[in-house]
Amino acid sequence: MNESDYTYSSIPNDVALKIASSLEVTDLSCLSCCSRVWRDLWGSDCLWEPLFKQRWPLLYEDVLKVPDFKGWRGFYIKQHKEMKDQADSVIKFVENCLQSESIQVNDYLKAIECQKLMGFGFKDVQMLLLKPKLNVLLNLVGLHYCLNILKVPASDVMEALKSSNIKNRQICIKWWKLGRWFYGFRMRDEFHFRCLSLEDLASSKDDLDGLGVLQRGAIHEVLQVQISIVSSRSNPWA
Repeated sequence: MNESDYTYSSIPNDVALKIASSLEVTDLSCLSCCSRVWRDLWGSDCLWEPLFKQRWPLLYEDVLKVPDFKGWRGFYIKQHKEMKDQADSVIKFVENCLQSESIQVNDYLKAIECQKLMGFGFKDVQMLLLKPKLNVLLNLVGLHYCLNILKVPASDVMEALKSSNIKNRQICIKWWKLGRWFYGFRMRDEFHFRCLSLEDLASSKDDLDGLGVLQRGAIHEVLQVQISIVSSRSNPWA
């Protein structure tokens, strides 16, 4: 059907809105490029208000009080740009802390704290940090934040990893523990490591095999924790 032949009567308005309301933001934006009809529908408040409320529920009530309110799509785009700028600052921080494709746990935990201070929601992390083009350590920072800070159900996080095609990306966690005392003598410090996929970390209930070591950081008996990228060129046992 040619665009000139495509009119509002081709699809009832309520049906078109029902179709559009089932789409994600990126798909909705692509749909707006199809024709003038879809572009007009793209600006509808009935589409953007639930998207805004779902992504930023705590901010939703404040927006309702704004005196010069001009539509939900504009507010959504404005807020998304602000969150993207904040995500870029987290990305830059992590990249600056990287040393030979690894990061110390204290810097890693600071990156998670930054997300908390910035008020990231699950959708923000999913759209801005759980992306295949980013370093897997940034994926891990987003994953950890969703599970341990936002308390997002593991099943939802697993689905986000799957949809982003990053669930099989791997990292290696290495940590050194203070040697135990044995009959008045302290034994040699102990070295431990775990090589895990993001899917393993999201589904693990064992602190030693999951995020527990990272969450505790270099405290108590743990002397140092390091997180590294696992690739075909790297040897996690080195």
